[in-house]
Amino acid sequence: QGRMWAYTVGFTVLPHVGGFLGWFINRKATPVWYEKLKKPSWCPPRKIFPVAWTVLYTGMGYASYLIWNDLGGCSSKAVIPLGLYGAQLALNWAWPPFFFGAHNLKMALIDILCLDGLAIGTVCSWYRINKIAALLMVPYLGWLAMATCLTIRIWKDNPEQKPGKSE
Repeated sequence: QGRMWAYTVGFTVLPHVGGFLGWFINRKATPVWYEKLKKPSWCPPRKIFPVAWTVLYTGMGYASYLIWNDLGGCSSKAVIPLGLYGAQLALNWAWPPFFFGAHNLKMALIDILCLDGLAIGTVCSWYRINKIAALLMVPYLGWLAMATCLTIRIWKDNPEQKPGKSE
């Protein structure tokens, strides 16, 4: 019983690790650079993002625990559903370094488009295993849709400057 509690907490906390590291590494440069970008009027205020990600990471982490538990741990049945989850989580964690760290809007866009596909694939594979786990991912898919649209708009509205070239 105690061990299952530890697994529940571990799976639930795991997504927060990369999110926290991404914030920590980019926390000083983010406000200065990000504020200068041209953003659409519907862009959420910066203060919303940590709250939203805390809720989303907690839901997706707990959902991953439900899948892991239903499939009997790291069994052969878990390879695809948890592999998709792990891959999308890696791309989720990679987005802030591309966007905020490298200021590479094109790579951030490519990353989030691939992330969208993997997140949808994750939810589809999970739905057959545990509908509650799949439903816990729906807010994440909604937020990703907004974040993808926002990334596209920022990429289009802020052409990358090439060193040594003037327009």
